[in-house]
Amino acid sequence: MILPKKFYARDAETVAKELLGKLLVREIENKKLIGKIVETEAYYGLNDPASRAFGGKKNMNSVMWEDAGTIFVYMVHNNWLLNVVTGKKDDPQAVLIRAVEPIEGIEIMKKNRKREDNLTNGPGKLTKAFKIDKSFNKRKIYKKETKLYIVDNKEKFEIGTSNRIGVSKDLEKHLRFYMRGNKHVSRGGNVHRRKG
Repeated sequence: MILPKKFYARDAETVAKELLGKLLVREIENKKLIGKIVETEAYYGLNDPASRAFGGKKNMNSVMWEDAGTIFVYMVHNNWLLNVVTGKKDDPQAVLIRAVEPIEGIEIMKKNRKREDNLTNGPGKLTKAFKIDKSFNKRKIYKKETKLYIVDNKEKFEIGTSNRIGVSKDLEKHLRFYMRGNKHVSRGGNVHRRKG
């Protein structure tokens, strides 16, 4: 089942945790690329120094003020990053999908990345492997016709937490979440343990 809009219409931290273990699906020419989400980060609005929304609404970040389930794609260091807007409209917050475990379509991912390993263990790597770019910006991740959506998946695992990675200023609260022990999680961050 494709996760519905209401799944995303909640607090970014809650959505970031509950996206772990779900399956990211990208349809390309009648084929599917599937990856299990193993790492996420939550971002908030005007008072979050690491957020794209910090400092107010501008043309490049205006998507964060859209409805829950809206895709927000932006570039950092020549890499597209995949985010999904959460919460209520006009209350900017989003979840960054940082890493997935390749499940299906791995040969296509290898071709897209031009390499054999470490295909999706970072936010820029996964967008290259899944061919996700700016064309997905402002589209809805809960609609099958978007050709990029997330489906439900039940699995037991332990959640690790840490500060967000690669930010110069961060909130005190840990807002990075990952599946402990999964080799496809990106590297970095102080690790703390929580059952999930």
